[in-house]
Amino acid sequence: MRVAAVQLNSQADLASNLEVLRGWVAKAAAAGAALVLLPENFAYFGDEVGKRAIAESLVAAEDASDGPIVRCLRELARRHGCWLVAGGMPERSDDPTRPYNTCAVFGPEGDLAARYRKIHLFDVQLGDGAVYRESVATMPGDEPVTVTVPGGRALVVGLSVCYDVRFPELYRRLADMGAELLVVPAAFTVATGKDHWLVLLRARAIESQAFVLAAAQVGRHGERLTFGKSCLVDPWGEVVAQTSEGPGVLVADLDRTYLDAVRRKLPALEHRVLR
Repeated sequence: MRVAAVQLNSQADLASNLEVLRGWVAKAAAAGAALVLLPENFAYFGDEVGKRAIAESLVAAEDASDGPIVRCLRELARRHGCWLVAGGMPERSDDPTRPYNTCAVFGPEGDLAARYRKIHLFDVQLGDGAVYRESVATMPGDEPVTVTVPGGRALVVGLSVCYDVRFPELYRRLADMGAELLVVPAAFTVATGKDHWLVLLRARAIESQAFVLAAAQVGRHGERLTFGKSCLVDPWGEVVAQTSEGPGVLVADLDRTYLDAVRRKLPALEHRVLR
């Protein structure tokens, strides 16, 4: 299966972000990608007041309640006949001040196939003095989620968002649920990304014996700087494709026979004692 990861420099302008997104998804689809991954904050990268204002509902089929983000995602998935994995977007919750940070998956017919609400929220104080409190303005999810992408051989995709990548227990659960591809839409800070991004992605691939596809934000967004380095990691932990600096799209093929070979020759998932 051919997959793509879109790297963006999203800002606090919803309409402009969606217009940029349309161009990159079209390029990914033109290159033959059957599954396209978008980064966290793809539709809006601004303050929390603005994020609350654009939060949308998610329902399975096209509906009058669809907002501009969902309408755009349905349209792109249908137009290009691809599976569109939309990294973190604000989804309305029961608390109007705290939307979910949701990874939404749309199938080629434009229907919502799955949604994962980010479980681990980024509440940290970094060495550069920056303080992040995602939980103040975001409702956490509580369930791991996979989605099956049909084809000649169905592909089980495990969903996650950004800070989740630091919690191997989530990915172990996704592996137990059959995940062969793990997606990590993200907006990693430069401070953490330069030391941890690739290390964490490679670790999750090795321990899960799965492909890891990561789509990142890059550059400046107001006062925040993000790291970029969107990539595909294979089940042996090798980075087989990576974006250049700046916005762009990575397109690569998943070698399913290689995944089978790694799991057969080094059956670590079968050797687990503690579960």
